[in-house]
Amino acid sequence: MHPRVLPRSFYKRPTVEVARSLLGQILEFNGRRGRILEVEAYLGEGDRAAHSHRGITPRTKVIFGPPGHAYVYFIYGMYYCLNVVAEPEGVAGGVLIRSVEGAGNGPGKLTRSLGITLEQNGCDLTKGPIRVLSGPPIDHEAIEVTPRIGIRLDAHLPLRFVLRG
Repeated sequence: MHPRVLPRSFYKRPTVEVARSLLGQILEFNGRRGRILEVEAYLGEGDRAAHSHRGITPRTKVIFGPPGHAYVYFIYGMYYCLNVVAEPEGVAGGVLIRSVEGAGNGPGKLTRSLGITLEQNGCDLTKGPIRVLSGPPIDHEAIEVTPRIGIRLDAHLPLRFVLRG
């Protein structure tokens, strides 16, 4: 079975559903592919750890836009982080891609390995240059759920999803 580009409808769902469903899918950029192994959900305006919790700003307008786009930001003056926009347009929700097979663990190592920068902010994941392709089915029992890591606010929420094995 050939992987297919995930349709916009895949992303136009509640953020947690999208986060869990991204595990095992294939992230593609610059001719490289890897299975998504770890993600974190950020729930928008009610989630104090989400960039969008205070509403629309020039930086966060992508998160409130159509689902299925990339939200890329620069952090700690040295790393880029890749997020997938979820939820219907006008509702903030994003999924941070933390680890991809063959591209390092940790969101900064992942983007550095793949060459993702702010240039890809806002790109349409259904058309490229970053795409998410269908992966083989996974055993949902293999998903570990934990609190998010590396944040202070709302860190207790069980919104980190890891594909075991």
